[in-house]
Amino acid sequence: MIHLKDDSEMQLMRESGRLLAQVFEMLNDFIRPGISTLDIDARVEDFIVNTLKARPASKGQYGFPFTLNTSINEVICHGMPDAQDILKDGDIINCDITLEKNGFIADSSKMYCVGTVSAEAKELIDVTYQALWEGIKVVRPGVRLCEIGRAIQKFIKPRGYAIVRDYTGHGIGREMHEDPHVFHYFEPSVDVELREGMTFTIEPMINQGTYKTRSLTQNNGWTVVVTRDNKLSAQWEHTIAVTRDGFEVLTLRDEERHNANTALTS
Repeated sequence: MIHLKDDSEMQLMRESGRLLAQVFEMLNDFIRPGISTLDIDARVEDFIVNTLKARPASKGQYGFPFTLNTSINEVICHGMPDAQDILKDGDIINCDITLEKNGFIADSSKMYCVGTVSAEAKELIDVTYQALWEGIKVVRPGVRLCEIGRAIQKFIKPRGYAIVRDYTGHGIGREMHEDPHVFHYFEPSVDVELREGMTFTIEPMINQGTYKTRSLTQNNGWTVVVTRDNKLSAQWEHTIAVTRDGFEVLTLRDEERHNANTALTS
């Protein structure tokens, strides 16, 4: 059941997205060698609650005890903040954050380079970012949802990387996870027609090696998803709205407006 947002609901979605974008920009100067992922979690929660006067939507969702997911190097997604996970020079980390304001949720993730990273890691990050935009720029009313995955797959395949198949994007609004599922590879059975008022995430997870994953169960019962071959993985995510004549990126950060224009015209 896909809920189409009306004008007033869309305005509230924009506000949640605008606030969430500020969280990632705040982290630009915070993430560095020597801090722990639990430090990141505490900083993000404080900023969302006390500075932005909003709610960290992931905390308490399905019983999840933290504000965000922190996925380092070979961790694909669902990485959990831990005082023992100390960032070191050369690490890459994905921070996946949700925020709720006035009853509506925005969801986004960003890759950060810790200190000086390898050329191979930087290339993976850059290719994944462009793959996100390849998916975004096909969004408009009348397009089939599967075309998002087709565009991402067409871009990734000749570059020798693999698209994770076990996890998808999703609808979002009053609930963090709504219909529809958004595949990041071409799946022709996903025959939903995009319509104005739809809001969903696009969040490709791209691996250096195999697309296959494995899950590690933590002491608290939660699972962390890692690459089967322990090679690097990267992910970027935005919350997207389908507009009358195209799309709007609700979680777009000020720092990426120029890069976004470049990605859309490349």
